[in-house]
Amino acid sequence: MPTAVDQEKLNALLGKFVNDLGAAAQGPSMLIGEQLGLYKALAGAGKISSEAMSKKTGIKERYLREWLASQAASGWVEYDSATKSYWMTPEQQLALTDEDSPAYILGAFYIVSSMYKDQRRVAEAIQKGTGFGWGEHHVDLFGGTRKFFRPGYLANLVSSWLPALEGVVPKLQSGARVADVGCGYGASTIIMAKAFPKSTFVGYDFHKESIEWARNEAVTADVSRNVDFEVASAKEYPGKEFDLVAFFDCLHDMGDPVGAAKHVRQSLKPDGTWLVVEPFAKDRVEENLNPVGRVFYNASLSICVPSSISQEVGLGLGAQASDASLNDVFRAGGFTRVRKAAETPFNRIFEARP
Repeated sequence: MPTAVDQEKLNALLGKFVNDLGAAAQGPSMLIGEQLGLYKALAGAGKISSEAMSKKTGIKERYLREWLASQAASGWVEYDSATKSYWMTPEQQLALTDEDSPAYILGAFYIVSSMYKDQRRVAEAIQKGTGFGWGEHHVDLFGGTRKFFRPGYLANLVSSWLPALEGVVPKLQSGARVADVGCGYGASTIIMAKAFPKSTFVGYDFHKESIEWARNEAVTADVSRNVDFEVASAKEYPGKEFDLVAFFDCLHDMGDPVGAAKHVRQSLKPDGTWLVVEPFAKDRVEENLNPVGRVFYNASLSICVPSSISQEVGLGLGAQASDASLNDVFRAGGFTRVRKAAETPFNRIFEARP
């Protein structure tokens, strides 16, 4: 214990604790709102009391009274004390009810839910220095990953990321062969397939349950004609002569990213392109000590690094891998032309060519 305590600094630290505790406790309430359709019911109701919302939704009023107050206390809905009614602004509606909006946020809370559910087992792995594989996590991680990343892919993939790559869009428009490696539930694969119906796409993932989900999604999205999904790892997926190979937010999770890079190099056409999307990060730790870095470092501790360590090599790049460390992977994999083609507040988009 320190011999002298600055009371103002201590009070500030305790204030931070209250904010963080409230944020941590808010997550389950937000998932309840998403799962029971409460945000969507509130969004279309104008100003409404807990009693009226109970009649509208069939949910017991006493529960709604508590849920609505929790949302208002956190600033996710508005409250009118004079009429004791609640409503949502257009911005709140966009973030909490429109799953196609780039501002949609609720998927992130499923990922956090899985982090809490898996916490003890991850702690045991950390203590032993062993890994914790992607497929060992609670199912909330898989669906949450789709819900969290899909809005960003909808907003950027076809409109800006692919056009930022040299000569790729014309190939896709005329008919290209594309591999989407580490595709998960297939959101990125399906978005590209819809945009470029003359091209053929195959999504690969080593997680069987995700591939089964992706196949169902392809049927629902009516893209089965030019999309297929197969269970395969990044170092062993079949197929040659791809015009484009894409890795979306997954290279840093791999145990042997260099081995994956070498396999990509072998599977590409001589003029092919490797698209790698990675979480946004700067090169130095001190540059990442901010709200975005906070999210990614915590996810990396519970998900990304344990996943990598559970695999062969176990390099453990982590979700805040620097540009320099990623470039080392590209070069070691045989890619001589590498550049950062684009970036967003949450992503870096790299173009690598043989």
